[in-house]
Amino acid sequence: MIKRLLIANRGEIAVRIIRSCREMGIETVAVYSTADKDSLHVRLAGKAIRIGPPPSAKSYLRKESLIMAALHSGCDAIHPGVGFLSENAEFARLVRNQGLIFIGPDPQVIELLGDKVMARTTAEKYGLPVTPGTGAVGPGAGAQTAGSGGGVSGGNTEGAEEAAARLGFPVIIKAAAGGGGKGMRIVHKPQDLAENIRIARYEAEANFSDGTVFIEKYLENPRHVELQIIADRTGNVAVLGERDCSVQKNHQKLIEESPSPGVTDGMRRAMIAGAVPLFRELKYQGAGTIEFLVEKDAFYFMEVNARVQVEHPVSEFVSGVDIIRQQILACTGNPMELDPEAVKLQGWSIECRINAGAPGKISRLEIPGGPGVRFDSFLYTGCSVPPHYDSMVGKLIVHGKDRPHALARMDRALNELCIEGIPTNINRQKRILNHPGFQSGRFGTSFYEEIQEDIEKELQNGQ
Repeated sequence: MIKRLLIANRGEIAVRIIRSCREMGIETVAVYSTADKDSLHVRLAGKAIRIGPPPSAKSYLRKESLIMAALHSGCDAIHPGVGFLSENAEFARLVRNQGLIFIGPDPQVIELLGDKVMARTTAEKYGLPVTPGTGAVGPGAGAQTAGSGGGVSGGNTEGAEEAAARLGFPVIIKAAAGGGGKGMRIVHKPQDLAENIRIARYEAEANFSDGTVFIEKYLENPRHVELQIIADRTGNVAVLGERDCSVQKNHQKLIEESPSPGVTDGMRRAMIAGAVPLFRELKYQGAGTIEFLVEKDAFYFMEVNARVQVEHPVSEFVSGVDIIRQQILACTGNPMELDPEAVKLQGWSIECRINAGAPGKISRLEIPGGPGVRFDSFLYTGCSVPPHYDSMVGKLIVHGKDRPHALARMDRALNELCIEGIPTNINRQKRILNHPGFQSGRFGTSFYEEIQEDIEKELQNGQ
């Protein structure tokens, strides 16, 4: 077992990792920018190292600085958290080249799964259906339709237009190396395709240093569902149920729940039947998710996230498994502490992401409690929320015996949660949660867009 671990991240995920490490007897080293010098993860870690001014969105992406900090502080391993470095094969390789353990899959696995065109082809090999799409659309050649989802390198605009026409509009452009909605554009008309490809390439290059994009047939209002996987080097692959992430604003998730109200037992079995051999064949280690789009009774492979996800706590609640703990064990050469055949899922869990509307200082913080309530955050009274980073400041998670019970518990917890000093989306989350469409469980990824105008009017009128 490792003795000391550096966390190459900030905010609530750094706090979350520190807590599991403390229970495992692992010392932790935090890194921080000048804007985060008083942050909770800095206070909780055994040691903290400043990674240098000026604070910016890239403060925690300086690979060499992070590795030097780990070596200087005598760490055995680096945990990348949930950010872009967690799926960066170059970073994983640099970490290993310095004799450190990377808490994540092997670099070559990250490369394979990080290329979403290649990942689609790999998924097909294991019988997972994919949405019709193209190969890579990059400078210099034509894009060719891959009718069953495979990919062919290519990419001038003329070839892309022909491929999109064969797929049928609307189509969606995606960054091959991307995620989090970056480099993603929905196109409804042929005349808008070229400009949107240009914008998507620019966003992909700016965010992932790779301007390659590909095109898929756009499903109008599917569900977004993902399986939580943990695997180790012994070939054990455990599935901790699925999560529904369909409530999204601009492709950014707002509410997640487990299990999904739109997945049948048969569909779940079929997803697992394809996912388990895929992860086993890859010799995958650690935590990961395999994501699907669900439309009526059909599901389609979307991508694999080779990391722990922001929304992992809902899977922890229904499975009783500490995912961070099992991830660290699996990535340090140890077998998992759970038998994949013995995983039992119980109850229903819901997570609401709490986002800041502006930076500021927290003047008052009241955290809800009681049975089945958890708040993962870096906030405390008197702390500052800097303007340089992601807007999420916390996650409120509840667990109940079934969906109605979990909904009632989340409504109670949202009403107890009080954050003053900055604007937040707490009131907006209350209205989403209590909307008849969400309560019914019958919704897709267009749900928030459909109700957004009504919610904004209610908030403006103080209802």
